Amino acid sequence: MAEIQLKNISKRWGSFVGVQNFDLTIADKEFLVLLGPSGCGKTTTMRMIAGLEDVTEGEITIDGRTVNDLNPKDRDVAMVFQSYALYPNLDVYENIRFPLKVRKIDPSTHDERVKRAAEMVELTDFMHRRPAELSGGQRQRVALARAIVREPNVFLMDEPLSNLDAKLRVSTRHQIKNLSHELQVTTIYVTHDQIEAMTLADRVVVMSNGVVQQVGTPTDIYDRPANTFVASFIGSPAMNLLEGEISGGTFTGQNVSISGLSSKLESNVTLGFRAEDATLDPNGTSSAPLYSLELLGDATIATLKLGGTIASVRAGKEYRAEIGDHTAVHIPPEVCHLFDATTGERLD
Repeated sequence: MAEIQLKNISKRWGSFVGVQNFDLTIADKEFLVLLGPSGCGKTTTMRMIAGLEDVTEGEITIDGRTVNDLNPKDRDVAMVFQSYALYPNLDVYENIRFPLKVRKIDPSTHDERVKRAAEMVELTDFMHRRPAELSGGQRQRVALARAIVREPNVFLMDEPLSNLDAKLRVSTRHQIKNLSHELQVTTIYVTHDQIEAMTLADRVVVMSNGVVQQVGTPTDIYDRPANTFVASFIGSPAMNLLEGEISGGTFTGQNVSISGLSSKLESNVTLGFRAEDATLDPNGTSSAPLYSLELLGDATIATLKLGGTIASVRAGKEYRAEIGDHTAVHIPPEVCHLFDATTGERLD
């Protein structure tokens, strides 16, 4: 069992706060993703778990054991870095085997463990090549196999796909998902890519400026974002956000009027809706000029200028129009999300 508890951990460098009061229990065998923009504190959090950064305040426990003062090598965690961190003078076999030699694991078990790890990431045919002879995707798989061969209690993955091209990112993401299912090891994965987070995670932690904004399943976070930051960060395209006011159950703002909303609210609000929840309807209640069109193959994203705000609506792949055309938009009240205009916190 490898349950991890982060008990109000903080990291500061002088007056700069990198992570503030991070409090979370990560279940045994859970795949947890730390998600956020650069500088939000996600990698710092992972490095504190690994022991590569000291904790300023708080406590980290793994398997019920406090690890704050343990060296990284004594925490039984394996880390996969963005930069692969392979030994250029060693072939694939020896790169994978290296952690076993360092930890003085019984040499008679090395060959079987190395071959099993290599097979899991489809590297069996490349065992005698050196890193310079491998593609970026193959090097990342070597790094994954080197972590797997350790058989650790915890996997830590720091943006492992960010150096790969789009096609390799997709295939390696599938591989990581499958490995997670096969190995059943507690995994913490850092990324700024919300698609990786949504497709890989059991739970996602969204961070901004060192503070946790929301913790939940990918579905929870997509369907009910806790605030405007999460709403604008999750989704492709991101949720549309319109400033306005609500009175008598009707929202008005940005040349948009939507009735049938909560009659309990009477204030300035930010209204959000997803691109796929609105429609381009000749009978829609709002009309706006078309700003751009993006054909995705299976759909067309129409970007409109609603007042001073750019908003996206997902249309069918057959949709055709010209930039500048006025297009009617229908936004059903039941798909709308309401946030406090001042704090950004969710209201409904």
